[in-house]
Amino acid sequence: MIEHDNALLWEVSFAEFIFVTVILAGGAAYLTGRAVALSWSTNLQLAAYMVLLAAATRFIHFALFSGTLLSLHYYVVDLCVLLAIAFIGKRVTRAGQMARQYSFAYRRAGPLGWARKG
Repeated sequence: MIEHDNALLWEVSFAEFIFVTVILAGGAAYLTGRAVALSWSTNLQLAAYMVLLAAATRFIHFALFSGTLLSLHYYVVDLCVLLAIAFIGKRVTRAGQMARQYSFAYRRAGPLGWARKG
């Protein structure tokens, strides 16, 4: 079964991992990364928010799907996924900010970057 093929990444089932960690918490992580970029806050602040969001994600796994609440391994897995999504959200937003607010000096260079004009 697919449920126990990659027990290093998900605890109960693949569908539960995708739904809770990637879709629900990942959406919140992306929006948090976007908010941090819009307020010009630091990466450390974004990481602190993701530590809290990963704890909330573990609680959802525990409360709804009988996952382990205090599992360090699965907490770290959730945290890594959420950090990646949050930093992508921040980078996409920051690239747009740089190209829009400093259009005299920068242009958009792909979805995650910007480059100097000229």
